Amino acid sequence: MQVTVALLQMTGHANDQAANLRKGEAFCRQARQMGADIALFPEMWNIGYTAGYPHDSDGGDIWRAPQAWTQSPAKIGGVEPSARAQWLSQAIGRDDPFITHFRQLARELQMAIAISYLEKWQGGPRNSVSLIDRHGEIIMTYAKIHTCDFDEPEWFLTPGDDFFVSSLDTSAGEVKIGTMICYDREFPESARILMLKGAELILTPNACPLESLRIEQFRMRAYENMVGVAMANYAAPQENGHSVAFDPCTFEDGGLRDTLIIEAGEHEGIFLAPFDLDKLRAYRARETWGNAFRKPHRYGLLTSLEVEEPFIRTNAQGERYDRQKR
Repeated sequence: MQVTVALLQMTGHANDQAANLRKGEAFCRQARQMGADIALFPEMWNIGYTAGYPHDSDGGDIWRAPQAWTQSPAKIGGVEPSARAQWLSQAIGRDDPFITHFRQLARELQMAIAISYLEKWQGGPRNSVSLIDRHGEIIMTYAKIHTCDFDEPEWFLTPGDDFFVSSLDTSAGEVKIGTMICYDREFPESARILMLKGAELILTPNACPLESLRIEQFRMRAYENMVGVAMANYAAPQENGHSVAFDPCTFEDGGLRDTLIIEAGEHEGIFLAPFDLDKLRAYRARETWGNAFRKPHRYGLLTSLEVEEPFIRTNAQGERYDRQKR
């Protein structure tokens, strides 16, 4: 059984949902013609995430180590309230015509679509991705848990509260899909929880510059959890592309193999990542990673809420960052 994910590496149109809808549709149609079973968008596609963020801000980080405030005082300004308000006002619900359009497109193309967007939510928008199956149904919506609270604009977003895995019906058969978004990948717990919930393949919309260590994080998330991972990033010059996919099958026929399926360059394009699910499932059934030999009864500290130096962060008013409120 093979499932092919199309990594849609594009540049977005700043704060222009109509243009992003048209471009996203064109890329989806081409991806289907190329044989894709799933189309994966970059992060927060409806408003073109990074393009919609006012990068000319010089406000600095919202949360810093306490001593850093005296070394580099807070600058006046930051993101203009009007720019922030415009950005946040573009949040849409799951019943918005933008989402409905991609549901209809998925049904027409008989292809699953993982569409990302700024989601309207009580108390503040969420950074979300909805997985639409080939029948046009939303089978899962995930909101980014590890919001970038150290910086605007994500400090003003509502974080998600759980990770989800759903069974996706493809023409080749069913595959268990989990999702995480961008900064989530930098916390091993994200992919670990998805593996524990049964994920075989993890889809990751992304919007940030990717250098070798960040790319290798995806290799490691695949390796340590014995899952496939696929990530779609914005193309240059918005970000720097390098959308990537890995499978976990490091050992084969008594030897080692490179688990990279595909890595894009910086330009726009559709990059296909075929996952051999039969091979992946056989590997998971015999190898030693994933949940085979974990010892969670020894990991108690991992769920502690205590924070000690050097990881304490405060704002300009001296208030400590409280993760429980996020």
